[in-house]
Amino acid sequence: MKLPATDALFIGVSTKMYMGYAQSLEWLDQLVAEVDARPALAAGRVVPFVIPSFPVLPEAARLLGGTPLVLGAQNCGWSDGPWTGEVSPSMLGELGVGLVEIGHAERRRHFAEDESMIALKVSAAVEAGLTPLLCVGEPEILDPAAAADTVYRQIKAAVSGDWSVASGLVIAYEPVWAIGAPEPASAEYVSQVVAALRDSLSRHGLSRMPIIYGGSAKPGLLPQLNGVSGLFLGRFAHDATNFGRVLDEALALPN
Repeated sequence: MKLPATDALFIGVSTKMYMGYAQSLEWLDQLVAEVDARPALAAGRVVPFVIPSFPVLPEAARLLGGTPLVLGAQNCGWSDGPWTGEVSPSMLGELGVGLVEIGHAERRRHFAEDESMIALKVSAAVEAGLTPLLCVGEPEILDPAAAADTVYRQIKAAVSGDWSVASGLVIAYEPVWAIGAPEPASAEYVSQVVAALRDSLSRHGLSRMPIIYGGSAKPGLLPQLNGVSGLFLGRFAHDATNFGRVLDEALALPN
């Protein structure tokens, strides 16, 4: 997936494991209808993406064909070969996937994915022509500068210190403490963290890289944020009309 212009807004949603196969396809049909109802998306300033479960990907690629929706995968392996139960980035590319989620807090916590494994996955995804959606975030509420430093170090580790690789990433800033919470992190907090992070990234010419917010994100949040490149939505967008509402907010923002 070739990244669009640096001022693009990314609006996406993952199903995690909340939906079965038939329900996923019905929901994808609804998302396509929401996108089709907004022809302004064809301009590419707002990039919608969707990340269903692995078994859904082939049919999802068919359903999404010809629409602005970018298809993503929830994880990937780090190479082809003898890795039972993994899915290689090269196969994901064959299936029409453009974006792959790497390093989500749940993968780090429950599946023991450490920084070295995440770096291997990022490298493999980039080599296969996929855009890594790198999930980063502080485990607890911190001073915004300290939170930004934590996230900066996670990004640095994920690219093994090669900042040229970072230019091909989309960053999903998801404070761990906000994932699944009743409310997202405050707009002021998120904006301050992202501003401090961009200041650190500017040393590598990356001050404008896409950084989207995730963590109980929902309609009404995006217009309050400053310097943030979009939203990574959770269960709230499992109602397709809510996804459409956030797309409208993104389209209404000034260039």
